[in-house]
Amino acid sequence: MDKNFNSRRDFIRKSAGISAGLMVGGILPGFSAESYRRIMGANEMLRASVMGVNSRGNALAQNFAFQKNCEVIHVCDVDSRATEKCIGTVEKVQNKKPQGFVDFRKSLESKDVDLLVIAAPDHWHAPAALLAMQAGKNVYLEKPASHSPREGEILVEAAKRYKKSIQMGNQRRSYPNVVEGIEELKNGIIGRPYFGKGWYTNNRGPIGVGKKVAVPDWLNWELWQGPAPRMDYKDNIVHYNWHWFWHWGTGEALNNGTHMIDLLRWGFGVNYPVKVSSNGGRYHYSDDWETPDTQVINLDFKEGVSMSWEGRSCNGKPIEGSSVGVVFYGEKGSLFIPGGNEYTVYDLKNNVVKQVKDTKEVDPRDAANPSSHLDSLHIRNFFNNILSGESLVADIDSGHKSTVLVQLGNIAQRVGHSLEINPENGHILGDKKAQKLWSRDYEKGWEMKL
Repeated sequence: MDKNFNSRRDFIRKSAGISAGLMVGGILPGFSAESYRRIMGANEMLRASVMGVNSRGNALAQNFAFQKNCEVIHVCDVDSRATEKCIGTVEKVQNKKPQGFVDFRKSLESKDVDLLVIAAPDHWHAPAALLAMQAGKNVYLEKPASHSPREGEILVEAAKRYKKSIQMGNQRRSYPNVVEGIEELKNGIIGRPYFGKGWYTNNRGPIGVGKKVAVPDWLNWELWQGPAPRMDYKDNIVHYNWHWFWHWGTGEALNNGTHMIDLLRWGFGVNYPVKVSSNGGRYHYSDDWETPDTQVINLDFKEGVSMSWEGRSCNGKPIEGSSVGVVFYGEKGSLFIPGGNEYTVYDLKNNVVKQVKDTKEVDPRDAANPSSHLDSLHIRNFFNNILSGESLVADIDSGHKSTVLVQLGNIAQRVGHSLEINPENGHILGDKKAQKLWSRDYEKGWEMKL
């Protein structure tokens, strides 16, 4: 059993009580509850800087600001519009205006910053996390852990060297009903599980053929590129379409597949595979999109289990009635976990054996948006790790392993054949062409160095 599994269950039971204790304590005479919350002391109050706040980062900044033992003091983005918007969002939540930065490295220079939240494009994830740890900061890192497998290895090494907390944004590891479902799986509710399938479906439109145009005055294109070798600015890259270019992005496999592969790896209790294959391509439109819009990744493990992930970016037909999810198949039945906080168990005749639905109860300490509640559990686990040493439910070692599985799928896709893998470390065996994709090229001066 995963050594952190019991701590996950303990966390679900205790997190509400711990957070309440951090929030409500005795109020000093002359202070309001809100003002007291902001002066709780260096050992209980955490100050956050958020990097990359155009979309997901804006939501994360709001959620971190809602936590009673956290204050978002810095907002960092190369898009001045995104920075201004996020500053306004955070100020409304915590009644205090954070400072804005174009270059997050300036934020890291501040002794007031305890942690960096990273929601920038994929090519920034690992380099930014490394710089943060080297600056003495803890890190909350959105998926994927890295742009290339070697970057993930460096982060695992860095977390040990610099002794900082780094939580991966695999939030489903903190969803109470998902935790319960995985526990049921490990306790044998469907017998021995031997195959798992994950998926993501959507109806994304074309991105067209980009034109070289002047960089908008609101964008620092040089810093947006950061660690990646320089390329000309085109009008179909920023903000979202970078996902579909290998130079900066990692395709749908790491954009959404990381979450489902992580659930499958968690449920099976496996680390690295022995064989990986991938089939698919860019089929739907003729445009600049480079990564597959249709992809099936298959992974075989020495433990006698297999898993697959199916991504369809341009055909949103759901599987099992859900656009995203996983199914574990076993000797006595199957266990289905859709995208939310729920699961269903079936016997071999497809009869429902057990069904646990999301109650959608919202903790009043959380953000006004109910969907933020479950993410808050993950954030609190990160805080509790920093403040009291509680085990992380999604540490960087775990996050790296799950990320590598889909990265290997992408490498198999790019070289056009299956890969033999060392199950001890995930490294590619006997394939020089594929091994070249284990790491990436950097802009001079931006190389990741421990």
